[in-house]
Amino acid sequence: MDIDSDVPLKPAPLSIRNGPLNDVSPPVNGTGKRKSRSSAGNVNYRQSDSDDGRSTKRQRKVIEDDSDSDVPIRSKARLPPAAEETAVAEESDDDIPLNQKLVNKRKSIEKAAEKEAKSIRSNESKPKKQASKKAAKEESDDDKPLSAAKSRKRATNGTKTGKSNGVKHEASDSDTPMRKRAKTTTPKAKAKSEQASGKRPPAKKAKQEPSEDPDAEDDEEEEYRWWDQTKSDDSIKWQTLEHNGVLFPPEYEPLPKNVKLIYNGTPVNLHIEAEEVAGFFGAMLNSTHNVENPVFQKNFFGDFRDVLKRTGGAKDRQGNKVDIKEFSKLDFQQIFEYYQGRSESKKARSKEEKAAEKAEKDRIEGPFMYCKWDGRKEKVGNFRVEPPGLFRGRGEHPKTGKVKLRVMPEQVTINIGKDAMVPPPPDGHKWKAVQHDNKATWLAMWQENINGAYKYVMLGAQSTVKGQADFKKFEKARELKKHIDRIRKDYERDLKADAMADRQRATAVYLIDRFALRAGNEKDTENEAETVGCCSLKFEHITLREPNTVIFDFLGKDSIRFYDEVTVDRQVFKNLRVFKKAPKKEGDDIFDRLTTSQLNKHLSSYMPGLTAKVFRTYNASYTMQRLLNEVKVKDRTVIEQMKIYNDCNREVAILCNHKRTVGATHEAQMEKLADRIKGLKYQVWRNKQMMLDLDPKLKKKKGAAFFELDSELDEAWILEHQNFLVEEQRTKIQKKFEKENQKLEEAGEKIMPDKELKERLKDADELAKKFKKENKTKKVEAEGKSPTVEKIEANVKKIEERARTVALQAADRDGNKEVALGTSKINYIDPRLTVVFANKFDVPIEKFFSKTLRDKFNWAIKSVGDDTEWQF
Repeated sequence: MDIDSDVPLKPAPLSIRNGPLNDVSPPVNGTGKRKSRSSAGNVNYRQSDSDDGRSTKRQRKVIEDDSDSDVPIRSKARLPPAAEETAVAEESDDDIPLNQKLVNKRKSIEKAAEKEAKSIRSNESKPKKQASKKAAKEESDDDKPLSAAKSRKRATNGTKTGKSNGVKHEASDSDTPMRKRAKTTTPKAKAKSEQASGKRPPAKKAKQEPSEDPDAEDDEEEEYRWWDQTKSDDSIKWQTLEHNGVLFPPEYEPLPKNVKLIYNGTPVNLHIEAEEVAGFFGAMLNSTHNVENPVFQKNFFGDFRDVLKRTGGAKDRQGNKVDIKEFSKLDFQQIFEYYQGRSESKKARSKEEKAAEKAEKDRIEGPFMYCKWDGRKEKVGNFRVEPPGLFRGRGEHPKTGKVKLRVMPEQVTINIGKDAMVPPPPDGHKWKAVQHDNKATWLAMWQENINGAYKYVMLGAQSTVKGQADFKKFEKARELKKHIDRIRKDYERDLKADAMADRQRATAVYLIDRFALRAGNEKDTENEAETVGCCSLKFEHITLREPNTVIFDFLGKDSIRFYDEVTVDRQVFKNLRVFKKAPKKEGDDIFDRLTTSQLNKHLSSYMPGLTAKVFRTYNASYTMQRLLNEVKVKDRTVIEQMKIYNDCNREVAILCNHKRTVGATHEAQMEKLADRIKGLKYQVWRNKQMMLDLDPKLKKKKGAAFFELDSELDEAWILEHQNFLVEEQRTKIQKKFEKENQKLEEAGEKIMPDKELKERLKDADELAKKFKKENKTKKVEAEGKSPTVEKIEANVKKIEERARTVALQAADRDGNKEVALGTSKINYIDPRLTVVFANKFDVPIEKFFSKTLRDKFNWAIKSVGDDTEWQF
């Protein structure tokens, strides 16, 4: 297609995930070996960028504004834009109205973000001028100029006094104690300040609640409310630290003598170390995805042969050496059957045996589950040392199948307080080292043998340290609000920058901001899976389609395929076309003049600590905030409120590209829900017929339509459903009978005879007869004890409400079939937004956060309190 064609441009940016490719069928990329950035270092962007081969300099006089040239944009700036670039694409949403809607919503959100950023900076600058004038006015007659001046200086040191950070609403730099300082603010002045900011001080409100209950106050005093405090030296993580080290996996249990590895039909005896490695492979024969992978087999066999050489090799029953040379001649079936038998017997344990084993497990793990961190009891996250086994890795990892060696105490370094007792290592062993680094948050560490990576024992997700890390992450994203408009304005300008490095950087930031691409890092493809991000995109990862469509296809984080078809600004499309120009080829970098560290260094010039990954958190949280603000307070059920929240969450997940493959059981689950809804509608119809049975005159009062059968319920479905109900009742009766007999048997009492079961099953037979009669007479007799029209009508309303609830759940589940809501909710949406939504619409927080997440986000729940106005 000619670049200057009259094809109307599609709106940008827009992501058409899993959209049609028409005639373009790009292959799955990311499997090739990564080449170094020097591979495309000889690309000359100043060479003939136009199709006719004319030099760049001569093109400066050309009026055309759609070339790929790297000429200074200043010479072109005076020219009016082409009609194609300013025209509104009226028909662009014919085939994708939903995505068009999302684009319009994103544009409005970006405009709101720009307006808010300017407002924040404007508000922050005002107190400085007012404070300086006030200082000049009061300087001559102030009896306490030193304290007053000190207070005023702190108020204007780049931070607005009373500015909400989501937890506190007062400046914390003053040397005055918090309680005393609180008394100096009158309730009226404080209320006025809160009204002006549109936010409540949740932390303060949370402190007032315990005063009503002395016991609750004691509990609050025991809880460490770190979000209500300020810390001067953030580099010091702890003053005292005590813990019990790590829990090592149990020793290997040798196979029974009759269970052998078979090589070329011959059972072989192995050294215990080699036998353990053979067991790793044999135990997972049912994992065909791994054991049938040629790379997995090759890596395992290589390590297995090394162990054999080190331990004396394999021998037959007569003691003769057996040289194991070919993987294909190995037979692990006996080993597999042995471990499968153990697994089945474990499942068949009695209730008492399971309880006893759990009690023993809890006794062993108990001492390692908690530590003392600055005198507080904190839960440890991963205190278990990973057992030996076969490395699997994610995606097409080049080292999959290699043997993970057993970690010994001599490899473990302990980090603990100077005055604390060092935990003793297992008998006969010693620690690699013991250190007292209070700037580190890990308790123990060691280096694994596969990739040479360091493994750390850290505190649990609900710990103070993890909570503070989450809090800082979201506060950093909130700070980005002040700068986002300048950043976007700058990178939009630099999309036409003279210097190619600046143009590449601007394009990368555009993609990261608009499409939530991860920054990406260089990787050692010999040791790590070939996964990429924005800065490490290769030539083959991007396909361009005129006029402004970009198709991404690569392996992203965790080796999950990232496929997305997006529409971008025309200048971005032109830039990417330039970045792919010959002599670049497959394996060459798109952004060959940009690295992740250079990108982050540039971003930090706008805001300290700003990196590419902050954009994902900011965009997710800010978008969620705007979407939730649009939700009006109405009288809805809890299920309806949850669906509204999930709909907002879904839009954020789409923004962040948090996708998942449709589960194999999804269609079956949806069919099951649809049948359940039909079943409830059938119950409604039967109950209405019971009302007619009691009072035939109701048909005239309520109208015939009220008693009609739902159009979705045909005769064939009703007969099938009635059979289902009868069989369901039979199954329930039988299971209850078996359970009661099991209890009698465990108690040593006589079990009930089969005659009793047959007697009970008569109820199901009676139900079948009742349905048969109803189908014949088209009438339903009233059921229940002393039935009345009022009782049955109330029951109808309850069943109809249940049907609406199930319908909402079905719609929600179907909407989430390709979107992973949990990733955005847990990692990228500020949890305080969820708490505020729960408060505002009277939805229990348990409906959004599980017990684990409530512990993880305890700081968010407690800091917000009952606030319904907090804003990201």
